[in-house]
Amino acid sequence: MELIPLSEHAPWRAFDATEAEWCDWRWQQRHAIDTIDEVERFVQLTDDERAGITWSKTALPFRVTPYFLSLIDPLDPRCPLRRQVIPSAAEATRHPGEFGDPLGEDSHSPAPGLVHKYEGHVLLLATDRCASYCRHCTRRRLTGRGAGGAPSLDQAIDYIARHREIRDVLISGGDPLLLSDDALGALLDRLRAIEHVQILRIGTRVPAFNPMRVTPSLVERLRRAGPLFVVTHFNHARELAPDAIAACARLVDAGIPLDNQTVLLRSINSEAGVLKALFEKLLRARVRPYYLHQLDLAQGTEHFRTPLRTGVDILKALRGHTSGLAIPQLAVDLPGGFGKVTLGPDFVASTSAQATFFRNWQGALCPLPYPEPAQTDCACSGERRVVDEADLAAERGDEDLA
Repeated sequence: MELIPLSEHAPWRAFDATEAEWCDWRWQQRHAIDTIDEVERFVQLTDDERAGITWSKTALPFRVTPYFLSLIDPLDPRCPLRRQVIPSAAEATRHPGEFGDPLGEDSHSPAPGLVHKYEGHVLLLATDRCASYCRHCTRRRLTGRGAGGAPSLDQAIDYIARHREIRDVLISGGDPLLLSDDALGALLDRLRAIEHVQILRIGTRVPAFNPMRVTPSLVERLRRAGPLFVVTHFNHARELAPDAIAACARLVDAGIPLDNQTVLLRSINSEAGVLKALFEKLLRARVRPYYLHQLDLAQGTEHFRTPLRTGVDILKALRGHTSGLAIPQLAVDLPGGFGKVTLGPDFVASTSAQATFFRNWQGALCPLPYPEPAQTDCACSGERRVVDEADLAAERGDEDLA
C-alpha cells in the first residue's frame, strides 16, 4: 500500500481537512487514529506493531492524534516518537517484578479519584482520557478504560477540604486538559475555595500531543486559578515542534510556570546527548527540566526499562557540559506507595582528616580542605520546624481545633 505523505507544511491535506480544522483541538481528538487500517494509511507498520495494536484492544488502548502522527517517521520503526505511541507485541508480556499498580495508588486512595501518600499533598485523578496513549504509561490499569469526561469528585474534594494538612493538589489522570474549559474551570474553582490549599499543579501531555488545546480561553482559566503550575511531559527534543513551543509560550506569557518531567526510556532517550538536546530545548522554550523519572515497574513495559545506573551516568555526563538549569532530578518512585527518592552521581572520591577529595566534571581529583566549624548545631532557633494541624488551626483562628 502506498503511504499518504504527511507534509510538514500542510499535514491537514492528508486528512482532507482545512487548516482551521487541523488547528481545532476538538477536531484533533475526534480524528485520532486508533485502528490498524487507519494508521497504515500513513505508517509502514511492522508485524510486531500490528500484533501490538491488535493486543491493545484488550488493554491500554492505541490512540494517537493526527498532529503527533505527523511528527513521527513513517518508515523507521526505531523512531523515538513512534515507539512511544505505536504498541509493540512486547506489551503483552508481564515480566517478574512488574505490577498492575506499581505505585500503590489504589491502596492509598481514601476517596474515588484521590491518592494521598504524602502528608502535605494529594493526587487528584480528574479523567481517564489522554490525547494519545503513551506505551510506557504507569497508570495503564485505569487509562482509557472509562467513558472519559469528568467523574464525580465530590468525595475527593470533601476529603481535601476536611484535611487541613493538604496544601498542594496535583491534578492528573488521564489528562485534565482534555476536560472542557467549563468543567476544568469549575474543578479549579472548587479547589481554590478551600482555604488551606495553597498550590495547584496540573500534569499534562497535551502540549506534546495536541498543542492546539492550549487556547486563549483555557490559558485564562488557568491564570485565574493561580498560583498554579503546569507540569508538562516531553521525552524527546523532536516533540518540541513549533506548535508545542507556541503552546508553552502561551502559558508562560500568562504567568503560568512550566516544569517538565521526562521518563527515561531505553533506546529512545537513554543517552546523555539525546537528553542534553531535550533539556536545552526545553529551557529555550522557558520550560524548566524538573524530573527525569526512572520508568515505573508497570506490567508490559520491560522493553522500555533501563538499568538504574543509566540515569545516574547520564546526569554525571551532563554536569559541566550544560547549564545547571538543564539538569533535572533523577527520581525513582518506589513500588507500593512508598514515594519518590532521588538519585545522583557521587563526586566524593575519598575523605581524610585533612581533606575531602572530589572528582570534578572533568574527572580531576580535587582536594577540599574544609575546616569544620566549632559549632555544628544548624537548627534555626525561633523558627517553627514542624507545622502540625493544631498550628494551622491556630493560624486560622479556629479555637476548636487549636
